[in-house]
Amino acid sequence: MAVSHVEVLVEEPSMEAALRVLLPRVLGDLSFDVYPHQGKADLLKRLPDRLHGYAKWLPDDYRIVVVVDRDEDVCHDLKQQLEQIASNAGLRSRSQAGGQSYQVVNRLAIEELEAWYFGDWDAVRSAYPKVPATISSQAKYRDPDAITGGTWEAFERVLKRAGYFQTGLRKIEAARAVAEHWQPQTNRSKSFCVFRDVLMEMTT
Repeated sequence: MAVSHVEVLVEEPSMEAALRVLLPRVLGDLSFDVYPHQGKADLLKRLPDRLHGYAKWLPDDYRIVVVVDRDEDVCHDLKQQLEQIASNAGLRSRSQAGGQSYQVVNRLAIEELEAWYFGDWDAVRSAYPKVPATISSQAKYRDPDAITGGTWEAFERVLKRAGYFQTGLRKIEAARAVAEHWQPQTNRSKSFCVFRDVLMEMTT
């Protein structure tokens, strides 16, 4: 069955801001909405009740996408937690569907949204032209999903050195600015690509 609408649940307003720019490019004519929470703990706390609520009315042609930052969690454990929450709510996840129809997709940003910025450094440079072009070729930034010591902190340091956000990174502003220039097909972050691909799958 063709998908007609996508509900996206995210941790915080900065991810919402980025996705409201990105999703129309990836989903085409599909309608969507994005619901931010007050951080990861808030999303995980509210998710069981929210999914139970969806289970009572969700049409067959709707999909729910849950996006959570990995942060310092073990990927497998966090993914299993999300899968179990969906199962307990009586919803079938994509991972559990075995090729059949599903209602929920759980995806991790590794380790957080800012890794997706490092995955498309040309987009960052379009938004903030004074940042060095060589950042993405440096060893510690070459694999966006493997940046250590906090991805948003690394992103803030790079921008501060270039003269931006001297009083601290304004996450929502940066999310909108960078996402405006994202090229979804060329992002080097594996977690971004996995997220992008499942969305594109819904348009076919």
